[in-house]
Amino acid sequence: MGIRFDSVTVAYDGNVVLDALDLRVEPGEVMALLGPSGSGKTTALRAVAGFVRPASGRVFLGDRDVTDLPPHRRGIGMVVQSYALFPHMRVQDNVAFGLKARRVAKAEIGPRVAEALEMTGMAGYARRYPRELSGGQQQRVAIARALAIRPDVLLLDEPLSALDARLRSGMLAELARLHRELPEVSILYVTHDQVEALTLADRIAVMDQARLKDCGTPQELYRTPRTEFTASFVGNANLLPVTVGDGGVSFAGGMLKVDTGGAAPGARATLCVRPHLVGLGSGPNQLTGTVAEIQWRGSTHRLYVDVDGHRIMADLRELKEPPVHGRPVTLHFAPEDATLLTAGVSGDG
Repeated sequence: MGIRFDSVTVAYDGNVVLDALDLRVEPGEVMALLGPSGSGKTTALRAVAGFVRPASGRVFLGDRDVTDLPPHRRGIGMVVQSYALFPHMRVQDNVAFGLKARRVAKAEIGPRVAEALEMTGMAGYARRYPRELSGGQQQRVAIARALAIRPDVLLLDEPLSALDARLRSGMLAELARLHRELPEVSILYVTHDQVEALTLADRIAVMDQARLKDCGTPQELYRTPRTEFTASFVGNANLLPVTVGDGGVSFAGGMLKVDTGGAAPGARATLCVRPHLVGLGSGPNQLTGTVAEIQWRGSTHRLYVDVDGHRIMADLRELKEPPVHGRPVTLHFAPEDATLLTAGVSGDG
């Protein structure tokens, strides 16, 4: 069962927090809503759950208009960042809660609780209380509770934000595995973490200031972003102000050979180059500047180089002899590794 937002607008006291959202999540798809705080992504999820009422527009689950239905009649599983487990209930009772609320037959509740706990790796913790579990284990229980009702749609609202980096990495792998085991379940995943979105999502909807800015596969948005906002929010990016010329663009007093995509000569644009595609030394599209900062990151060095007043990032495999701070250095990148951005706002996906 898919999800469809049909020009959904949500406002509080006249303040628009979600502006005319048009978006479709296909059956079985993982759609990440990615954006900064206040971008409207959680409001969109809550509109699907039935916790907020759109000022205009409609919300559909499959072919069913659910805009006016209360949350308990939508058949949705939901997991929030605070886990929202009942502290006085054992794990098995937390997982069974939704089933009992839906008046599932008693004979069926036990097997479905066991199935959900097994699926999330928590079968051995059924008799424990939430206080006896780690943060990652509590989140698994929350996911098991959502899965126990066998929803067609699963809503995940910043589900990993309360976990440390190691637990977050492990849970990402678990969520990816769950999706492989439940390919028919549509997932709407709200996050401000680009790694989570790139790792899990089939497509990413990029949001900012209550509006949808871009939508596409992780590969599309990372390799060929359509807007400056997408380029800067989905991964790190060098965004260089350029002027379109014949067969390339001008920057810092020189010409760079890139695909201009038919942009008119003389037009102002932005050139996007990912830091890991910038090399050290001579090569095509050379840029000469001064080393402003060097950061060692274990397997890589990140260089910040000032080129004619613009700071350019280069992520390089760990260097045995990194360049010296304040010294001149030459960078380069291949023409095919740059994307020319000529629009500030893209389509709505």
